[in-house]
Amino acid sequence: MNIALLSRQQRFSYNVMVYLMLIVTSIILLFPLVFALSLALQGDTLAPNLIPDFSRLDWGIFPALFQQQPILSRWILNSFVVAGSVTLGVLATSSLMAFALAYLNFPGKTIMLFFALGTLMVPFEATLIPNYLFISSLQWKDSFQGLIVPFLASAFGIFLLRQYFLTLPKDLYEAALVDGCGRLQYLWSILLPLSRPALATLAVYTFLSTYNQFYWPLLVTNSPEWRTTQVGITVFRNFEYAVFNTQMAATLIVMLPTLILLVLGQRQLVAGLTAGALKG
Repeated sequence: MNIALLSRQQRFSYNVMVYLMLIVTSIILLFPLVFALSLALQGDTLAPNLIPDFSRLDWGIFPALFQQQPILSRWILNSFVVAGSVTLGVLATSSLMAFALAYLNFPGKTIMLFFALGTLMVPFEATLIPNYLFISSLQWKDSFQGLIVPFLASAFGIFLLRQYFLTLPKDLYEAALVDGCGRLQYLWSILLPLSRPALATLAVYTFLSTYNQFYWPLLVTNSPEWRTTQVGITVFRNFEYAVFNTQMAATLIVMLPTLILLVLGQRQLVAGLTAGALKG
């Protein structure tokens, strides 16, 4: 539909329809979060209502939860340390590998690229037992290295950054070499600053996927103090099976960091996902 050919009244009706659809979609998407917040604020009741009594909202459930379950702070800290370390590691390894595949010529370059892409077709469940046996042999259970090391390289990150690097003018690389710039210096000083949208996209994706991991932390952690948020909240729900407000409050607290990260990285994330879509 060509909006420019519509009359003023038709354009107004079209805009109203679009905004109504967006509002309805937003309400549907936000309803689970709003309902979770409603349950969290209704207090210790076995029969929560869809619409709470706004005069009796219990906002003290959130600080009280940390007093009742002090280990919740440790779980959140563990998740941040693991997700942050994995994100930094993936950015480093993906940048170096993508730079080599995009700019350097060496024997086996194409085979290495297809090998990296081939790992994307292997389901995580197929590598779960070999990774577990490897971590157990190193005695890395109940440790940060056991939670971090298996995920420090990402074939998706390599492919994403390589494709982005190829969109940048190669003449810039050749001119930098002529001016005496080394390869690593070019990567650090020129290429990575120009690739901030792709790096932000990879960072947000990696952080969120690592922060929300469940099976691997469940497998390699036995002690409660080494659990991450997803495993801890699951165990927490088993003990608090009938207390809806406590369950929902804990879930919202765990979800809050990911929502903040998504809001702060939204601009760079959209730029990274749409990079290369238009040619000027």
